[in-house]
Amino acid sequence: MQGTICGLFHYPVKGLSAQPLDMVDLVAGQGFPFDRVFGFARPGSGFDPENPKPLPKTKFVVLARDAALATLMTHFDPQTGCLKILKQGKTYQFDLAKPEGRMDAAALLTEHLAFPADMQPTLYSADPHRFTDVSVVSPAMMNAVSLINLDSVAAFSETLGYQISPARFRGNIHFSGLPPFSELDLTDRILEIGDVRLKVVMRTKRCPATEVDPVTGARDHDVPSLLRAHYGHSDMGVYAEVQRAGRIRPGDALRLL
Repeated sequence: MQGTICGLFHYPVKGLSAQPLDMVDLVAGQGFPFDRVFGFARPGSGFDPENPKPLPKTKFVVLARDAALATLMTHFDPQTGCLKILKQGKTYQFDLAKPEGRMDAAALLTEHLAFPADMQPTLYSADPHRFTDVSVVSPAMMNAVSLINLDSVAAFSETLGYQISPARFRGNIHFSGLPPFSELDLTDRILEIGDVRLKVVMRTKRCPATEVDPVTGARDHDVPSLLRAHYGHSDMGVYAEVQRAGRIRPGDALRLL
């Protein structure tokens, strides 16, 4: 089977918006570059940046619980450390290399989500720690890359009779050309994209974050329940480990070895 890479995305701040990429250099054993490298931890989360340990998503500000995050458009520049947040037509800039910049970003988030002052989160990073949902599974899974088959999303939409955006599933690599949902049966198989080799390691079980419209922030469709009702599972997409390094771009062929 062969497909085509349709889009590449990372999410520098856990829970905030995607950033499309023109190309990505993947490294064996490492995760998607600058993906979930920051996280807004709730008060009392227990996260220690000096000794970072994976924590469940409930310890962070995330879409599954805070749907209004979807209405913030963001962009992080890895070169400058600047995070831009577009809120209600106004752009705010924060230097995440400085403590005051992180505090100001947390204050804006607190105001936007109408948190009480004593519930203001703390913005953390702890390289090479990543705030991925599956980090709690294993250290290797913390660096897993997520793939979404656009043909699966299209088939799901056709079954429902209305459009479900692939953006709900917050994947790193969007591809097409494989039969709908065939990717779910590829655990332990190898995918090749140019020089890159990815080993599929796990299906992606979907959580309430997918209920949220990625543009409006409305919690409008219970996607996990709809998947279970029509397919007998709540999976959409897969996780894979990078086994061989290389550069990938939209338009590249994806091949099942």
